[in-house]
Amino acid sequence: MARILIVEDNEMNRDMLSRRLQRKGYEIEMAIDGEEGVRRAREWMPDLILMDLSLPIMDGWTATATLKADEATRGIPVIALTAHAMATDREKALEAGCDDYDTKPVDLTRLLSKMEALLRL
Repeated sequence: MARILIVEDNEMNRDMLSRRLQRKGYEIEMAIDGEEGVRRAREWMPDLILMDLSLPIMDGWTATATLKADEATRGIPVIALTAHAMATDREKALEAGCDDYDTKPVDLTRLLSKMEALLRL
């Protein structure tokens, strides 16, 4: 099954999302800030990244732009996960290089559909 990197600073969100995705058969790794997310992505080379945008140390927009600027990681699809639900937030995430965008609280059915679409590409 696909390898998913969850970059999320909120422990409750990380725990809930990782358990639900593991039950669906995904292999999960986690990072708690953008800097660690970039490092883990380069080391582990996941099939997809779920990226919170409001992160400490390095925010999710910067982490995504960093990954997309690196030849080794630019092909990894990134879905922005955020409580920011304004149209401009979606545009900003896509401009940073995110391949898709989803809001919190996570609707697992909707998120899985987006993940599966990107994993098929």
